[in-house]
Amino acid sequence: LAHGNRGRTPANVTPPAIREQVVILVKGRYCGVNHTLLAELLADREGIILSRSTLRRLLTRVGLPSPRRGRSPRHRYRRQRMPQEGMLLQLDGSHHRWLEDRGPWLTLFLAIDDATGTVPYAIFREREDTLGYFELLKVIFNRCGIPLGVYTDRHSIFHVERSPNSGTVPLTQLGRALRELGITHVRAHSPEAKGRVERANGTFQDRLVSELRLAGASTITEANLVLQDFLPRFNKRFGVPAAQPGQAYRLMSLDLDLEGILCFKERRRVARDNTVQYHQRNLQLFPDADKVSYAGAYVEIQERLDWRCL
Repeated sequence: LAHGNRGRTPANVTPPAIREQVVILVKGRYCGVNHTLLAELLADREGIILSRSTLRRLLTRVGLPSPRRGRSPRHRYRRQRMPQEGMLLQLDGSHHRWLEDRGPWLTLFLAIDDATGTVPYAIFREREDTLGYFELLKVIFNRCGIPLGVYTDRHSIFHVERSPNSGTVPLTQLGRALRELGITHVRAHSPEAKGRVERANGTFQDRLVSELRLAGASTITEANLVLQDFLPRFNKRFGVPAAQPGQAYRLMSLDLDLEGILCFKERRRVARDNTVQYHQRNLQLFPDADKVSYAGAYVEIQERLDWRCL
């Protein structure tokens, strides 16, 4: 005997009209979007609710595989997350064609909390430099407080190799600022060591590039506006609860001169005519009431940053 459902259309089949609409959208507006993000965008913006597996099967059949290649399996031991938010921030800069062919290459300055996987702040700038990290940290300090530690790579912005004849490791401007703030600075020896921020960079390069394309962003100002709208949704989607409640951020004291720390400081020896040389300029020093001359002494020059112009 034949089964009663033979020849009937399954109840859960995707209608041909929907399949055709999805293929048109993928070839046009959503070109280059991976299947997981595509399923979310179709549900949120087009009202087309399809599971990722259904969407993958539908698109694979018509020769539209996911543009994001799967990772090859590798055996690693993952470091346990910090138990409380604010104990450790991982910092990194990602130089990438964020705007594709619509604008210049940009660098994403990213900070990710090790305990929760959330991003307290991020910003686009033209290049990876010390000034960009100063701006990133200043906003985090004002919004959240001072973290107990930061985890970075060994870029020259963060680390200077010790010379063979020196017993001390010289500090970069950023390293000096972290020390003045009492923040522990951990330097990774490989990209895998700071895997959380590296994986976050990959997620941003996949999802945020699509968001920037959909928004039509073509300048750094427009990109930063899209980024600030994207961050809360990223944190909601990928953030996890910390093992311990509360936050480990230290509140800034009212007398903390943050601009006097997040700046460039250099020591110069005072010449006999009470001048110092700085960036090919001669600066004249005027004596205090108790001193007639500074000749032979060392002075510290602070080049503070005008944050309003950043």
